[in-house]
Amino acid sequence: MPLVFVPTPLGNLRDVTLRGLDVLREAQLIVAEDTRVARKLLHALELPGREIWSYREQNAQRATAAIVERARDALVAVTTDAGMPGISDPGSELIAAARAHGVAVDVLPGGSAATGVAVLSGFPLRRFTFEGFPPRTGAARRDRFARSLQPDTTTIWYESPQRIRAALADLAEVAPDARVFLVREYTKVHEEQLAGTPQEVRARLGQPVRGEVAFAVGPHEAQRPVRPLEATSEAIDALLQDGHRVGEVAKLLAARGFGDRQQLYARAAARKARRKTAIKKR
Repeated sequence: MPLVFVPTPLGNLRDVTLRGLDVLREAQLIVAEDTRVARKLLHALELPGREIWSYREQNAQRATAAIVERARDALVAVTTDAGMPGISDPGSELIAAARAHGVAVDVLPGGSAATGVAVLSGFPLRRFTFEGFPPRTGAARRDRFARSLQPDTTTIWYESPQRIRAALADLAEVAPDARVFLVREYTKVHEEQLAGTPQEVRARLGQPVRGEVAFAVGPHEAQRPVRPLEATSEAIDALLQDGHRVGEVAKLLAARGFGDRQQLYARAAARKARRKTAIKKR
């Protein structure tokens, strides 16, 4: 029997597909990100009383084997709270495990906030990337934006309502004149669409921000802040002096916006080697 990934409505229940309804109706087991959300959806679709297992980031590693085993002789439907399961949610590991054990996998076409905001933006989509959620800290966010934005590529992002204002402020630091299109509560009753520069969109957001948020950034070449070589060398030396390993130094400084992690690793390794040589000569 197959393991079937079933996209669920982002907000409007009429967006569920006929094939999706068929699979949810016929499945012997439904796997859900949040069982409470799944039960509400199934009740609204007049499909109550189904067997539901939880499958989320926190339990994915231990739940995968049991789900795959069940799918050997039963139709198992995999859902998420909203949209396409596997997008910014666990799922790819489940598919890989199913294939490794000879269990067929099917993914039904359906809605995703990422593709919705991409098309709604009106930005060129001959080439676009889905970047998921930005990092949680400011320095790491700015570095990620600077590395991701490209002059020939539209980028698509998700963000939590609690962090979207900070994320837009960080985006404004590395790309102040970038074109941003933001959708809040896509397909829902209070859907909101905002367009402009990062600061313009941020200024027009309500406070507090409520609901799910997705945004697109049009093709743009971000201006990465250039730090003097002396400042980078001093930062490397300080971390090495504190006992950090070379890999840790590169990771920490990349998150702080000092540049590319691989280049920082090479510089840190070289400076560590020079320090050892200098100590031996004393």
